[in-house]
Amino acid sequence: MTICATEDTMAPAGPLAGRLTIAADGSYAARLARHDDAAGSWFPERWTLSGPEPYAVPLQGTQPEEPDSALLPLTDGRVLILRRVADRFAASLLYPAGPGTGELLLGAVAAPRLTLLPPAPGGTLAYALAPEADHTTLWLVHGGANGPQPVTRIPGRCTGGVWLDRSGRLLALDRELDGRTKTVVVDPERGGETGLLLQITEESNDRLLLADPDSGLLLVHSDAPGHGRLGWGVLGSSLPVRFPECLRPANGTATPFAVQPGQMLAPESCAVAFRMAGPNGTWLGVWRPSGRQLRQYPAPEGWLPGTGLWTADGDLLLPYATEAEPCGVARWALGVEPVERVRAVEPVRPGEAGRSMGPMGPVRQVAPTWTAGPTGRARPVGPVAPVAPPVEPSRPVEPAEPEEAVKPEGAAKPDEASPSGTGARDGAPNGAEIVPDAADADNRSTASAQPQATDAEPAHIPGHPQTCRPVPLQEAPLAARQTRWSVISGPVRISGGGCAAG
Repeated sequence: MTICATEDTMAPAGPLAGRLTIAADGSYAARLARHDDAAGSWFPERWTLSGPEPYAVPLQGTQPEEPDSALLPLTDGRVLILRRVADRFAASLLYPAGPGTGELLLGAVAAPRLTLLPPAPGGTLAYALAPEADHTTLWLVHGGANGPQPVTRIPGRCTGGVWLDRSGRLLALDRELDGRTKTVVVDPERGGETGLLLQITEESNDRLLLADPDSGLLLVHSDAPGHGRLGWGVLGSSLPVRFPECLRPANGTATPFAVQPGQMLAPESCAVAFRMAGPNGTWLGVWRPSGRQLRQYPAPEGWLPGTGLWTADGDLLLPYATEAEPCGVARWALGVEPVERVRAVEPVRPGEAGRSMGPMGPVRQVAPTWTAGPTGRARPVGPVAPVAPPVEPSRPVEPAEPEEAVKPEGAAKPDEASPSGTGARDGAPNGAEIVPDAADADNRSTASAQPQATDAEPAHIPGHPQTCRPVPLQEAPLAARQTRWSVISGPVRISGGGCAAG
């Protein structure tokens, strides 16, 4: 699971109110909920997702919260809250304490704006961005020895925030500098060492929206094709960034919010969930690079839009809140993309040379059919039983000279096996698809959600991980001579080429 951060800041309008944030391991979540009183005041609410049934615990204090307060759940059950106090931001940890709520003050950050980044891998650290006019400061809000402390100062204005690894060493940020936006990578453990990660052309604005550390799948937004488009690539791959036409729906906008984990070295089979928004409301979109189709589904009632996580076997968990059920999770068993089912091998008779043949005989395309269960669970209908070939009585035949194999007319070419009807299937020759591993995602709960009382911030002593450097994304050149950047070797000139359309 990966949640991408947005450019929302601590504005008085309260863009963060009601948004659910899920912890790094999926065990907890937190949001600002609203009281049923006449004032409609806000209070922090922690969701427990790791048990057999989800449930919510209010973490309200002595006074209501402002709607622009930001929350970040940790894997130990505590919730970090960031409040604006005059010209600074105060950070505290909230946790259940008997019938009430305990609070541990971490410190304050003096900054005009402060935005929490998505949960860091491991679930015990919390980072935030403080953008200013000509630079951005990366803060370690929780996990330091003495409260909040600055990590590095990055030239330009940084937004976004995507983690590229499972160890918390590679943080991708979208940096606006000299009128252009490019994605840079920061290593918080090496003093904030920074390098360029994504640049399709020198004149384009390139942003990283989502990344999966297991497969290396990247979702990007770039105006390199001439206008803003959604595209995908693979971290460290020599293939170009592709911009599928299906990711530009005519009936609304598509925003990715979760990617399927556990697909080692199989980015084409990773499922990506999109929040679809249009004049008719909000609904769900699901896409895989190998499928080349954006499948759209109605969202469950009360869905908290833009929130969810995948399991490794293809189940999508969507939190929702209704009056009847204020804390619920809908499980959508979308599974893997169905591949072509092959019928039993039939003998080729005279006059059937023009019949479309597959590698194992005639191929019949079976369209996926989905049904909704009583709890909103979508599951595929059982496959159609294969048709048995007709059996003819055997009879002796005259020996004949061997004939040269003739390719049947009208045989399907590999490009025609694509669901879109044009172009070769990415990463899956002959229309086949990589079957993902069925291992489930890590969703373990912690030993206790109520830690012992402490009077000081616990010291964070980082280990000694092996030095790793970000591998640059190989982009598709769009001009006669463009610059391909490497964090390790620097700029390298490459010859011109075309934009991959996906």
